[in-house]
Amino acid sequence: MSVDLGSVTVLGADAIGQQDQRQFRLFAQSVRGSVLMWLEKEQLDGLSIALDRSLALITEGQVLRTEARVGERPTAEEIPVDFPRSPDYECQVGQMRLSFNEHDSTFQLHIVPIEVIIERGREPQVHLREEDTVLFIFTQQQAQQLSSSIASVISVEDSICPFCRTPLDGQSHACAKQNGHKEIIHIIGDEDDEE
Repeated sequence: MSVDLGSVTVLGADAIGQQDQRQFRLFAQSVRGSVLMWLEKEQLDGLSIALDRSLALITEGQVLRTEARVGERPTAEEIPVDFPRSPDYECQVGQMRLSFNEHDSTFQLHIVPIEVIIERGREPQVHLREEDTVLFIFTQQQAQQLSSSIASVISVEDSICPFCRTPLDGQSHACAKQNGHKEIIHIIGDEDDEE
C-alpha cells in the first residue's frame, strides 16, 4: 500500500546510539500521518548533497552548501518530543527519488522501502517493496533546514572530511579540495590520434 503524506509540517533527521554504532533516520509528519525511515549514513549524506545541489541550481547560486564551519560544531537535531512514539509508517529505506515541482516550488521525496528475508541455511535476500512506497512534499526552506540537519547529524561522527567527504581515521589527511592536488585527465584529440 503506497502512502502519500502530502505536504509535511515536521521534517528532519537524527541518529540514535553510540558513536560508530549509530542508526540514522528521517522523520516526517503531516495531517495525513507520520513516518520514520531508517537509512544508512551514506544514504543520508547522499540526500543532503542532492538537496544542496538542487537548491543551488533552483536558486541560481543564492543557496550554497556549507562545506565547513569555523568554531563550535552545530549540535545534532533530535526527533521532536511530540512526534508519535509509534509512527503510522516505519520502514528501512531502499531507494530515494528526489524531484522538484517548478509549478509550486516544492520538493517531493519518494521512498521505496526494502525488506530483508532471512531463511535458515540461505543467504539473506533483499527485496524492494515498490507497492509500499512513501511520498511526501516539502518546501525549499524545509529542504535547506533538512540538509543542515543532516550535516549536523553526520558531523557528530567526525569521521569524514567536510571538504572531500573522504573517511578519516584520525591520521593526517591530504584533501584534494584543500591542497591543490587534483586528478589530471588527459583528453585525446584528433592531433594526438595522428601521432
